[in-house]
Amino acid sequence: MSFKSLGIDTDICDALDSKGITSPFPIQEQAIPVALSGSDVIGQAKTGTGKTLGFGLPLIQALGENPPKGVQALVVVPTRELALQVSEDLIMATANRPTTVVAIYGGKAYEGQVAALEGGAQIVVGTPGRLLDLAKQKLMDLSKVTFMVLDEADEMLDLGFLPDVEKLFSLTPPQRQTMLFSATMPSQILSLARRYQNRPIHIRVSDPDEGKTKADIKQFVYRAHSLDKDEVVGRILQAEGRGKTVIFVRTKRASAKLAEELIDRGFNAAPLHGDMSQDARERSMSAFREGKKEILVATEVAARGIDVDDVTHVINYSVPEDEKAYLHRIGRTGRAGKLGVAVTFVDWDDLTRWVHINRELDLGVPEPTETYSNSDHLYAELGIAPGTKGRIGRAPTQKSTQPQRQGNRSQPQAKTEAARPPRNRNRNRNYKGASKPEA
Repeated sequence: MSFKSLGIDTDICDALDSKGITSPFPIQEQAIPVALSGSDVIGQAKTGTGKTLGFGLPLIQALGENPPKGVQALVVVPTRELALQVSEDLIMATANRPTTVVAIYGGKAYEGQVAALEGGAQIVVGTPGRLLDLAKQKLMDLSKVTFMVLDEADEMLDLGFLPDVEKLFSLTPPQRQTMLFSATMPSQILSLARRYQNRPIHIRVSDPDEGKTKADIKQFVYRAHSLDKDEVVGRILQAEGRGKTVIFVRTKRASAKLAEELIDRGFNAAPLHGDMSQDARERSMSAFREGKKEILVATEVAARGIDVDDVTHVINYSVPEDEKAYLHRIGRTGRAGKLGVAVTFVDWDDLTRWVHINRELDLGVPEPTETYSNSDHLYAELGIAPGTKGRIGRAPTQKSTQPQRQGNRSQPQAKTEAARPPRNRNRNRNYKGASKPEA
């Protein structure tokens, strides 16, 4: 099966071929012909199964080889990160056409987004709040939209965006073609489909033996101890076949702290959390997608919408809040037909939460194995070479530019607090509190 055999135009297929994309995934095989026929579609498949091209290629083709200026297609997504990722995929697929794609989302200056709209962008990918904001200010005209997509609809529901989504539907023509994609189909999403779609065809793609969790993710659950976790992580990061890795933590502070600790241990890590500016978050995500950073230490909220196909490992540094969060986290790996590894640490205080997750998902691990950084089973199960330690080097520090603890032997320092900076237990290499002693 090829994209051309599904009815996709040659120039679009050539754009995909140039990126090594030649064979469609199951959701694409089923959704593309239906969408090309003009029918509305409800597509149900787990994240990481290729939904973006499933709706993106019919959308691009429906607009024609030289679409008129102005917003012709609207793709609504729940998060900024997903808006960027979906827009990048669509830009890739339109490489041989004059079609323009723009990502619209909050936390970013209006000027560039408005300029793209004024320049005649035909495909808009955006989050509900910013899309509505621009529409209300008459900076974006949705009256000519012929193709509308709601992506990750269940996550939109979780984040409370459905009222905004309904307002966006009301601003588009009723005769548009509509596609709705979601991993699950809660009653509210089905009700939304009934109100705004015209006799949609429901496509559901899943493996019969998949169960509640993805069959292509190997899951390991360890009862770890807080003082040993960083060392365990350092050893897992040296496991055989380990590539891009997402480590989930519970708090913004934990994200920053663990990323710094891993950098100190010699690993190429970056944080991703809500206290970072939007530009900083985009830089972290871009570096991760491009492979400049191979480890992303993220909070749950900040990581919503991460859609990177080549993540090999996910580490839950702490137990997720519930079974739904667990599935969302581990779903960052084992994508696009590739195998993945998910490791979850369970603290003593988290046992009750883990018992609930285990029961709901029928994982068969009610009592996680007590695990230390030197446990033989850790090495055997995850493919870690014997003798591996949790440090591969030390990141460059600024000690040469800061007062040294031992002082200058040839010129004794005054015995003041300023001359002796406090011991830095957190290895904060950017410590600025100590001033150079006066002569």
